[in-house]
Amino acid sequence: MSATEQHVRIETTTASAQDAKGLAQELVSRRLVACAQILGPIRSVYRWEGAVHDDEEHLLVLKTRAALVDDVKAAVDELHPYDVPELVVVAVTDGSPAYLDWIDAQTSGA
Repeated sequence: MSATEQHVRIETTTASAQDAKGLAQELVSRRLVACAQILGPIRSVYRWEGAVHDDEEHLLVLKTRAALVDDVKAAVDELHPYDVPELVVVAVTDGSPAYLDWIDAQTSGA
């Protein structure tokens, strides 16, 4: 695995800025992610329980190491208010070596 394949971006959404901020702070505090960016509000149109919904949400973009994906998933399942939270993992295929080193340092537990 190359250095860049060791890093991922994870996306999830929340219904409120407050939920997004709380989730972001907890994941960073636990050193599961180096950074959590909160974008929004955004508009999400989706089908849920047989109906089409059109809701305002906030998108979190989480930066971490691939080795921590399962831990991030478990924490999101624990902390997220949705029954089925979005959780999409995207491999980082290239990036600034200094930035990727920073992600490693922030998520190392040191």
